Parts: sequence; structure tokens; C-alpha cells
Amino acid sequence: MARVRKSYADGTYGQLHYRIAVPEAASSLPPLYCLHQSPKCGMEFETLMGVIGDERIVVAPDYPGYGQSDKPPEEHLATVPAYAEACWQVADALGHDTIALFGNHTGSKVATEMAVMRPGHVGNIAMVSAAVLTDEERAFFADYFTPIPLDDAGTRFSTMWQRIIERRGPGATLEMLAQSLMMNLLGGEEYEWGHAAAFSFAEPFEQALKTLPNRITILNPADDLTECTRRATELLRNGEVIECPQWGYNFMDVWPEEVAALLRSHL
Repeated sequence: MARVRKSYADGTYGQLHYRIAVPEAASSLPPLYCLHQSPKCGMEFETLMGVIGDERIVVAPDYPGYGQSDKPPEEHLATVPAYAEACWQVADALGHDTIALFGNHTGSKVATEMAVMRPGHVGNIAMVSAAVLTDEERAFFADYFTPIPLDDAGTRFSTMWQRIIERRGPGATLEMLAQSLMMNLLGGEEYEWGHAAAFSFAEPFEQALKTLPNRITILNPADDLTECTRRATELLRNGEVIECPQWGYNFMDVWPEEVAALLRSHL
């Protein structure tokens, strides 16, 4: 297992925190950037990074406002393009000119936007799920992920935990679920800005799937986006949707070797 280290780069709104794993031997493979879902952070890739980091450089940035990265001063500045730019700022700080991408949920949209921003500097792209939503679904998710105010009863935290338990994937331990809750809490009072950013970034994402020349592989586990991810099949200019019904939430922690093998064959 490669050692995962942590560091910071300078970003538009302050410091950007990232995790990095570097193999002992030099690799000809482009660095792989792992882009997290909302409201998590790069920590969700840490187990997987230990496996993949034996063969190539792997970097997992925290978007502004998540994990240990400084937040934007106002919500309207928390957008998918802003998250993509922040990840490029980390890549620039590390001297990584051409990279491969692996995005999870919100990270899927960040991945395509990074490729749109710098054509020719992104190789293959893999992603977990593709939120190709109807207007009704978008409204439902926007309501579902409305921030829960703080109260003495701890309603926000009990609701977060209940949702995590309800979506517990096969093989996920309580320790894995507790870590998922901890990542939510690191988002502070702005923890739902990322979901809002992702839901408002619909047309540009679908357009990117239609037009990007990069090979795009979409993993479709059993989660809240399973059905809408299948709609991406008809949009993809160059790629495929791979059904993964054996996996649910937390699958990267439960089966890191299997995930690494699948990514190895497509990135």
C-alpha cells in the first residue's frame, strides 16, 4: 500500500488541501486526480489511493469549503467551475500538466468541467454515476438536500446519520459510515453548497458528455443515481456505462482492489 500524505496549495479563496500518494518507482502513467462527491472531501478516496498509488501518482483535492480547504466567502461563488479551477490550481502547484480524472457524483461534473477548461491536458475520465436528471428529479433532490438548521435536539446530525444508515452499501462497516458522517461535518454551515452547485450544473454537464473527445467510463453502482445514470448512455460521444449492481455507497472502501483493477483497465 502506498503512503498517502497531505499538503496544501494556494487557491483563489485561500488554502486548498489535498492528499497525494506517490509510487516508489517512477511511473509513465499520468497522475490520477480523484474528485469527491458532496458534501464529502478527498478523504473518501484514501483507501483506494493506497492501492493505486503503488503504480501512479494519485491526488485527491478538497474543494473550497470542504475537508480542510478554505471556503468561498459567499455561496454564489461555490460552483462546479470554481471547484474545477481549484483542482487545476492544485495540479499547477504540483507541476502536473496532463492528468487523468476519476470523479464521484459531484466529482463527475467537476471532471468534465476540468476537461472543458483545458482541452488536451486531460486523458481518460472515469466517474461514479452521472446525474442526468429530469426537472422533477432535480427539484426533488434540491428539496431533499436543503440545509437543516441547527437545533438543541441535533436534528441535522441525526438526519445525516439516518440517511447514511439507509444508504449503507454492501460490506460497509459502522466505522466507514462514521467517517462518512465526519466528512459531512467538515463542511460546516456551508455543507450543502456543493449539492446546490451540482444540481444547477445540468446543461453544461450533458453537453460535455456529448462533445468531449476524452474516453469517458461511467461506473453505475446501486445508489440514488442508478436510473438517471443510464440516461448518459445515449449522450456519450466516446465512452460507456458499466453496470456495477454489486456495489453501493462506500464501495471504494469495501473493495478498493477491485475498483483499482477496473480503473486500471480504463484510465
